[in-house]
Amino acid sequence: MLLPRFSKLIARCFGRRWDLKENVRNMPHTTGRRGGMILSGCCRERLSVVGCFAASCSLCTTSRGSSRKKELSEKKLTSYFVDQRRVRLVAGSGGKGSCSFLSEPRKEWGGPDGGNGGDGGNVVIKVNQQVKSLSAIAPVYRGHDGQAGGSKNCFGRNANTTYIHVPVGTVIKENGNTMADLSREGQEYVAVYGGAGGKGNRFFLSNENRAPVTTTPGEKGQERVLQLELLTMAHAGLVGFPNAGKSSLLRAISNARPAVAAYPFTTLKPHVGIVQYQDYEQVAVADIPGIIRGAHLNRGLGVSFLRHIERCRFLLFVLDLSAADPGAQLRDLRFELDQYEPGLSRRPQAIVANKIDLPEARDSLAELRRHEKQRIIPVSALTGDNVEELLLHLRELYDGYLEAEQSSGMKPLRW
Repeated sequence: MLLPRFSKLIARCFGRRWDLKENVRNMPHTTGRRGGMILSGCCRERLSVVGCFAASCSLCTTSRGSSRKKELSEKKLTSYFVDQRRVRLVAGSGGKGSCSFLSEPRKEWGGPDGGNGGDGGNVVIKVNQQVKSLSAIAPVYRGHDGQAGGSKNCFGRNANTTYIHVPVGTVIKENGNTMADLSREGQEYVAVYGGAGGKGNRFFLSNENRAPVTTTPGEKGQERVLQLELLTMAHAGLVGFPNAGKSSLLRAISNARPAVAAYPFTTLKPHVGIVQYQDYEQVAVADIPGIIRGAHLNRGLGVSFLRHIERCRFLLFVLDLSAADPGAQLRDLRFELDQYEPGLSRRPQAIVANKIDLPEARDSLAELRRHEKQRIIPVSALTGDNVEELLLHLRELYDGYLEAEQSSGMKPLRW
């Protein structure tokens, strides 16, 4: 039970609080600041009355808009996505050995008891499926040093391993030579080994030398400079010339939102979209930046984007039916792929004739079918016409890939 004095005080404060709310509704509002709080004119007049209670007014508050996440521009996506890194790796050094002698009551000449030092830490590059870019890779990584040895034959503690997490599909190169190809989740590559720990004077005890004072320092860790290159891991790759409609097609068949514009080279970095099927299978489709004639000679965006097609299990050639000769586009694309890597254009593929909604596209499609015996899928990424046929054929290519991988004893790529 409250004391009468405190109960009266609380009642008086609550009465003034409700009196303040009534005055807030009826008084004009002008902004002001007092006591670190933004108050209206009515709130400022009644501040001394309220005391320790805080009151708010609906007219003083600002309306909050919808917290919808804005789409990133292509410029920001380019800065976030990094597919090449040059890193310097230095492993940890071993701990030095200890020089000490045992001295206890009734055992003054116990002999040497200096322990060995701990080994230095390795630097390991490990695949993490949650990482999608090399943007978080630092230019220099240093391993931890081993702990020095102690007396009473105490060995130093070995240093912990330093892990560098990279995306699936990272290729490790040194001086242009491929050292490792990390294409599976959890795969590891020991880049540099830590130095061995030094020896304490206990190690040098012998019949000839009963009181050694010799110790050795820990060895230095290895040091290397490696080049990390990310090859996009996707089931299908959209291959075509600039402004063929690859980004629009990716937006039509998946939830990816790459930038779309009416000028060439809108896409500067590969985008990966996921196509969802009713049986919960997921097919990853990569939007490769536009290829031009002479790309294998590093013209245009060059070889830096041709290498992203290496990991695609099957290809989707996207042709622009509004162009004069779509058949020439297909021949040029196949030529560029074969010049970069022989046999790359003969992978399982589909020919997608885009922009079928344009008036001149019908004649171009008929001309293309007269010269090309392979199946051609006409679609319109803008209106969504015939996209269902493309999705069905994409699933056929994916099922064929699964059967081929399982028959060869390999584990298929699951996104």
